[in-house]
Amino acid sequence: MPSVLESLRILSEPTRLRLLLLLDRAELSVAELQEILSMKQSRISTQLGLMKSAGLVQLRRSGKNSLYSFDPRASGLRDLLRASADELSEGRQDRQALDLALRKRSDLARAYFDQLAGKFGRSYCPGRSWKGLAEALLLLMPRQVIADLGAGEGTFSQLLARRAGRVIAVDSSPEMIAFAARAAKESGFTNMDFLLGDIESPPLPDASVDLAFFSQSLHHAQQPARAVKEAWRITRPGGRIVVLDLLRHDFEQARELYADVWLGFGEAELYGFLDDAGFGDIHIHTVDRESEPPHFQTLMAVAEKSQT
Repeated sequence: MPSVLESLRILSEPTRLRLLLLLDRAELSVAELQEILSMKQSRISTQLGLMKSAGLVQLRRSGKNSLYSFDPRASGLRDLLRASADELSEGRQDRQALDLALRKRSDLARAYFDQLAGKFGRSYCPGRSWKGLAEALLLLMPRQVIADLGAGEGTFSQLLARRAGRVIAVDSSPEMIAFAARAAKESGFTNMDFLLGDIESPPLPDASVDLAFFSQSLHHAQQPARAVKEAWRITRPGGRIVVLDLLRHDFEQARELYADVWLGFGEAELYGFLDDAGFGDIHIHTVDRESEPPHFQTLMAVAEKSQT
């Protein structure tokens, strides 16, 4: 049995408490803990080392992986540990991130697709391209009402409008809206509307669209969680949301170069936005990594608004 006083001293530090609460629920690697907590590997490893020395966590080797879990010898502290969970401000977010990490671990289909995607396009095959695949998939899209939130110059809106019943492009820049409207008219689109408004309060009625789309616009929002909640408001029951954005990065120059407010988002963070807003059946994947520095990665999230 670990020293009670030493255990209480160690658990008085919030990071160690968060780690132990996670390890009480699942056996996890350092890499998974990094993703869940959005912390550096060195910080997590240091805290795990302290708790292992104190007899609070145990280590198991599995191939090249080191897996940590709650040490059953400290079971006397378990009730106190679990009682503290509701008082920890990050507790709910950590549980959501853990659920996502465990889902990803068991997602064999995703692992297969990642392997396949890595090979696609590396060797020449006449007539096979991402553009051709995208064109085919676009034709399978139902004729929905789509809100393109943060539409910018409207290029993506026009792509959607080729198949959608109606596309409503929303942007906070009068110049962008004017340019997008002119470009759509010149291209002959008649199923597009252009509205001046903020993605955190889009000028659309409740339950008025089938699909809310954020294409590299959410990281420009002052309050991205609010923007996602507004997307839930304007989406019809049974409708969906799609978010394409950057995975969290440390390229600070993006704030000046691209007027970015947020340096991307973590998968667990985006999952939390969607879950808190009321969306369900949430799927999040990192779908692309640029070959040139700073190697931006693209995060895609798809979720559904319940019929009830």
